[in-house]
Amino acid sequence: MQTRSSGILLHVSSLMGPYGIGVFGKDTLRFIDFLKEAGFRAWQVLPFTIPDECNSPYKSVSAFAGNPYFIDPEQLFEEGLITGEELESCKASSPYSVDFIALKAQRSALFAKAFERITPALREKVEKWCAAQSWAADHALYTALQEETGKSWTEWPEPLRRREPQALEEARARLKPAIEKELFLQYLFFTQWQAVRRYANERGVKIIGDMPIYVALDSVDVWSNQQLFDLDEKGFPAAEAGVPPDYFSADGQRWGNPLYDWDAMKKDGYCWWISRITHAHALFDKIRIDHFRGFSAYWAVPTTAETAKEGAWRQGPGMDFFNILFKYIDREALIAEDLGIRDEGLEQLLEDTGLPGMRVMQFAFIGQDDGMHLPHNYLPNTVAYTGTHDNNTLLGYLWELTPENRRYCLDYCGFEGTTWKDGGAQNPAIRAILRTLWASPAKLIVVPIQDLLGYGGDTKMNRPGIAEGNWSYRLTEEAFAQLHADTYRRLSILYNR
Repeated sequence: MQTRSSGILLHVSSLMGPYGIGVFGKDTLRFIDFLKEAGFRAWQVLPFTIPDECNSPYKSVSAFAGNPYFIDPEQLFEEGLITGEELESCKASSPYSVDFIALKAQRSALFAKAFERITPALREKVEKWCAAQSWAADHALYTALQEETGKSWTEWPEPLRRREPQALEEARARLKPAIEKELFLQYLFFTQWQAVRRYANERGVKIIGDMPIYVALDSVDVWSNQQLFDLDEKGFPAAEAGVPPDYFSADGQRWGNPLYDWDAMKKDGYCWWISRITHAHALFDKIRIDHFRGFSAYWAVPTTAETAKEGAWRQGPGMDFFNILFKYIDREALIAEDLGIRDEGLEQLLEDTGLPGMRVMQFAFIGQDDGMHLPHNYLPNTVAYTGTHDNNTLLGYLWELTPENRRYCLDYCGFEGTTWKDGGAQNPAIRAILRTLWASPAKLIVVPIQDLLGYGGDTKMNRPGIAEGNWSYRLTEEAFAQLHADTYRRLSILYNR
């Protein structure tokens, strides 16, 4: 069982720095130094995967490849791969949010120039690294084919769609430069990140990664493993992943991801899943599995449905999968995101796996019943949050509550005043809520950086069900300076975290 500890939720993209997006550079190390000084022993990030056209890291072209935008341009300069002028061109005018359109164009040109200057010695390192990555060759080929065709694999010529050996060999020969460039970028991503992770671990900070349960239809994972997904002979799903109506959406959510063929996966010992989780564990100390309940039962929405309301539950693999998984990875490395609709099957799977579930304070005060999200009901084997990337910020949440529920929340957390409206890290109502979380029985608590700063709803990371305008929040230098390490260290000492 883990000892009591606390952590911060902040995606790498949201880190401060001059390069338009957070990168694996000196500002990341400064953030880790703050975590250590403030007594935080965990840093939770969002998925490291390549984001989709809406900039979401939860729907990627690869479950294994890393997001090249996190590559530190300063390290490219130090290695002689880009010039000083090119380094300057990476800097963004606004520190407040990620301009994804400008970033994509700028980084694409920069990476092309860096690859042109690859040395024989570096090329040898890349080749050696790639040889040890079973997923890398297919990912690079898929990326090159996407660039060449501008289409998803389901629209490629049939020989490529069906992965006929001759067609694949011809594509590898034809697209060799593009393939080698992608492998070069993946090498940079993973080697830079491993240096950051070592730095964190040496300072007593564990990294918590985030793994979406599903992958995108337009992905190398589905193209390379079509037999493991519930697809028709043309590669299209008859049903897609989602959730029924819940707190976030009255119509439920349609995610568009293909569903797994769990019977087919069982036949080969769940090899794809084992590879995926062991790969993630090589990057992170712990892994939060998003939508964990999908292993118990999952919501299947017909592709012809108008809304997710028309879906139905299907049985997941349950303990049959985890009994095999635990032969390869310690259960202490996993966190179950068990939010949403609960049933006996989910509760039993949590008990059988022994994995910690999640609690979210924001779900505690939308009614006035004695619910599982109230801190006094937290089990020790729990990871508790004020909110996740899908929630509003605490301040935004207080504004949205009814007057009665807001008073209930503030009374529960010991704040009897009326000055809850102002933003900022010194907001007394927010500090009272944070203190209540620190005092809770949960062994691990995690707080989004926006809540430590007392920021409003305009800084939240994601709005579920809305495709545009998400994932762009960034921590500024000014905001970083407002995070006083002594405040959180005192809380951690007081509550043995």
